[in-house]
Amino acid sequence: MIKRFISEKNERVDKFLAQKLNVSRNQIENLIKHSLVKLNGSDVKKGGVKLKKNDVVEVEFKNAESSEQEYEVDFDIPVLYEDEDLLVINKPPGIVVHPAPSVKEATLVDWLKSKNIRLSTIAGEERFGIVHRIDKETSGALVIAKNNKTHEFLSAQLKDKSMGRYYLMLLNEPLKDAVCVDKPIARNPKNRLKMAYVKNGREAKTLFVPIFEKLAAAKLFTGRTHQIRVHLGTIGRYILGDRLYGKKEQKIPRVMLHAREIYFMHPRGEKLSIIAPMFDDFKKYLPKGYENEKNGSLSDRFAPYYGLCGK
Repeated sequence: MIKRFISEKNERVDKFLAQKLNVSRNQIENLIKHSLVKLNGSDVKKGGVKLKKNDVVEVEFKNAESSEQEYEVDFDIPVLYEDEDLLVINKPPGIVVHPAPSVKEATLVDWLKSKNIRLSTIAGEERFGIVHRIDKETSGALVIAKNNKTHEFLSAQLKDKSMGRYYLMLLNEPLKDAVCVDKPIARNPKNRLKMAYVKNGREAKTLFVPIFEKLAAAKLFTGRTHQIRVHLGTIGRYILGDRLYGKKEQKIPRVMLHAREIYFMHPRGEKLSIIAPMFDDFKKYLPKGYENEKNGSLSDRFAPYYGLCGK
């Protein structure tokens, strides 16, 4: 499939296409790298190429084809919802979402290909179908696009914040009250593996709500790397099992963060809200007396506190 756009002003081709397709510039660079972007009939070599008014930009989207697996897929993933346009999975902890040169194991993308699931190609071959990210140790709900139209539709919702997730986490200390943390985030200048609260960083806003003893929930209003973990640090909390932002000597095997619920508008016009059951390793550390499966949607728990974040 080829999409054709006409430029309306002088601007960079990567910025122009990122806006038209509702994806990141990195994804546009991926398309350019694979010679899938043309300007007036010629291949675009760099994202910084400047467009002129009425230039014709064409983007080709190849089919996502299953290929020989470099790493054997020895795991399965629960599917929470599926139709011809998309699927929602409950990602287990310990699985990387998409391949990278540093990743030496099977990924979620490999699993999708091994199941011969038709995927969108708008994000490039390393991220077939992947609309949004989730860290390796984090578990929970993730939506996968099966075609480019759906990918664009969902990406637009990410951009305008009409798609979102509620997270559950186990903390070192209980939250006393709901709190909105509105502090910018950037790369930690002293440790490149970490992010940090930096005054001139990118805007970041998170609403935290206590649930039961050390169990708390979070709603992101922006999507910065490690946002929940950084913002927790600004209020003197960390997630159990988090050796990067918490205590290194913890014996808990992974970061106890779970994307409990995802909500979005389906391309067919239906509003979906899907709950991802907790995995056993998360349930093991739940406070005694918490009956998790009877508490349903988290949206009602957050409704009284949105005013704290100016929403």
